[in-house]
Amino acid sequence: MNRKIPDPIKYAREVVGRDPLASHLGIEVEEVREGYARCSIIVKQEHMNAVGRAHGALLYAMADQAFAVASNSTGVMAIAVSFSINYVASAMAGERVTSEATPVNIGRKVSVWNISVLGPDERLIASGQGVAYHRDFPES
Repeated sequence: MNRKIPDPIKYAREVVGRDPLASHLGIEVEEVREGYARCSIIVKQEHMNAVGRAHGALLYAMADQAFAVASNSTGVMAIAVSFSINYVASAMAGERVTSEATPVNIGRKVSVWNISVLGPDERLIASGQGVAYHRDFPES
C-alpha cells in the first residue's frame, strides 16, 4: 500500500468535501490548503431546533466537515477517532456559518486539530477538537 494520497488538496476538496451527508446538508468547502480547511453553510429553516436556533447537529456537522477536509489535506488519508465540541452561542436562520480547522499537531499516525464554528461577524459559536488516525491510501 501507498501512504500518500496522489493529490491531497484535490482529494480533500472533491472527495472528502463532497461526502453525501455534507452535500445533503448544503455544506460547501470554501478553502482548502495543506493542514487547513474552511467550510460554510447558510442556516435554513429545516436546520433549526425546537427553540428557533440552528440545531447542534448542524453545527457539529459543520465542524466535523472542516476537520475531515483539513485532516485529509496533509497527504495521508485520515479517519476521525474522536471529536468533541463545545457550544458557546447560537446561529439563526439566514446566517452564514463557517467552520475552520487548523492543526495542533500532525504526527506520523495521529493528528490533533482545533476547529472553530463562526457566525457572520466572526463570533465564536462552537469550538471543538478532533483526533485523526492516518492510514495507508488504498491503491487503485
